[in-house]
Amino acid sequence: MKKIIFSAVFFVMSTSLSIAQCAMCRMTVESTVSNGRSQIASNLNTGILYLLATPYILVAIVGYLWWVSSKKNISPQTLLRQRLRKAVSIIR
Repeated sequence: MKKIIFSAVFFVMSTSLSIAQCAMCRMTVESTVSNGRSQIASNLNTGILYLLATPYILVAIVGYLWWVSSKKNISPQTLLRQRLRKAVSIIR
């Protein structure tokens, strides 16, 4: 429990350092774009998109694994009931 609390406090305290970097990145991108070199800005945008997509991909993987494991735990009776309901709804 102590390790979890220490880790949480560490991450909360380190966020102020990471927020300070935003101004530096912005100034670097502005200066390189104004000099005609847009490669750094392009790479920075790619990195931002990568960081944006990662949590969504992880949530999708966890959701898929949860769905697969819940399908394995369905009893044969429940599966038969679901198929019957689906067949009856198609007929109507």
